[in-house]
Amino acid sequence: MVKSRKRCKWAESHELFIPYHDEEWGVPEHDDQRLFEMLNLEGAQAGLSWLTILKKRDGYRKAFDNFDAKKIIKYDAKKRAKLLKDEGIVRNRLKINAVIENAKAFLAIQKEFGSFDKYIWSFVNGKPIKNGKQPVSTLESDAMSKDLKKRGFKFVGTTICYAFMQAVGMVNDHTPECFKGDV
Repeated sequence: MVKSRKRCKWAESHELFIPYHDEEWGVPEHDDQRLFEMLNLEGAQAGLSWLTILKKRDGYRKAFDNFDAKKIIKYDAKKRAKLLKDEGIVRNRLKINAVIENAKAFLAIQKEFGSFDKYIWSFVNGKPIKNGKQPVSTLESDAMSKDLKKRGFKFVGTTICYAFMQAVGMVNDHTPECFKGDV
């Protein structure tokens, strides 16, 4: 971790943000399972802070079988009840149920498109958008949100979709002064 580098201002606000900013945020991601994880983590953030979710990330991975959608779709009432008691995640019934419903929709997209990556990156024509302004939504995130909802996804409003796009590198919103601004 290099502290002398200039970063996006938000990255300096907590020690956990520095490695997240430097190694992940804005880096193009194409692994289906990782994309599924990030979409669900962004959804879990609704009404909370990203720091809260980042602190619980390992708990989410453990609770949701490393975001293996094929395992998640098999969760029964007993597993859902166990998740509601799991202090390693946000214990919100709607958000827990959303991950399970999202797993079903995710697998359907994989079947239809060959991969979730191919589908999700189509919203930016397969290449990152260089923005640097950090809006809360765009036409692309609006379209993504609308289509994901139509396919049965939950907790995928346009603001959540835009945060997801930033997180997985579909958008490069690093500020011009940030050392990753020209990545």
